[in-house]
Amino acid sequence: MFGKISLMLPAVLTCASALMCPGCATNPITGKQQFMLISPQQDIEIGRQYAPEVEKQMGGKIPDPALQQYIDTVGRNVARVSHTPDLDYHFVAVNDKSVNAVALPGGYVFITRGMLENLQTEAQLAAILAHETVHIVARHSSEAMSRQIGFEILLSAVMDEQTSQTLQTVAGLSRQLIELGYSRDQEQQADLGGIEYMVRAGYAPYAMVETMQMLQNQHKVRPIVFLSTHPSPENRIAYLEEKIATAYYGSTALRVAREEYQNNVLTCLR
Repeated sequence: MFGKISLMLPAVLTCASALMCPGCATNPITGKQQFMLISPQQDIEIGRQYAPEVEKQMGGKIPDPALQQYIDTVGRNVARVSHTPDLDYHFVAVNDKSVNAVALPGGYVFITRGMLENLQTEAQLAAILAHETVHIVARHSSEAMSRQIGFEILLSAVMDEQTSQTLQTVAGLSRQLIELGYSRDQEQQADLGGIEYMVRAGYAPYAMVETMQMLQNQHKVRPIVFLSTHPSPENRIAYLEEKIATAYYGSTALRVAREEYQNNVLTCLR
């Protein structure tokens, strides 16, 4: 079992004095500067190298090309209107029965069978994928990796000769990537930014609230993996409803697509 290693940054460290840092980045969701230890190119490399192992640990791809195409199409519809539309996104449905979704740096999003079975509409699917897309766009995963694992450890593991020892290291680090935790502020950015992306892509924004209500109801029955690294949904529904009422009033005519989701996902999973 691999422990979590944090990078301790002095409180006085700033972008101007951080000579070893690739530089400061602007978070496109908030418009604010963020201190970033990982370059965009390293994001892509880490995602590319670790995605196969993360996919494997989450039960592997659901073996249905039509379902995978549908998930990827919905995800790319959202990603196309994001702040980083040129990133090479990959949206993959995996066989894990837990209710979960995971974003890796560089454009990789995994959504579980358990999550898909509990959604009811294409708009709800878009809500989950938009939420995870914001984590990628805002580089929350990279910030979390720097804080909880250490990006040089991730990079060195994939750059070393592929021995049994390094493969074990990659497997352990992949599990940590699946379990990355975000701050409440980052989750709120993903929720509200996700709504913006949904509307841009033509989806009804209230589906984001519906997914939170579903997670809340599921969590009353049993613990949910998705909520082990996310704030409780009841604390998020209020600000989501306020945002929709103030910014997206009258957008109820946007796409919901209940029948399409039933035919392309739920029927295939039975």
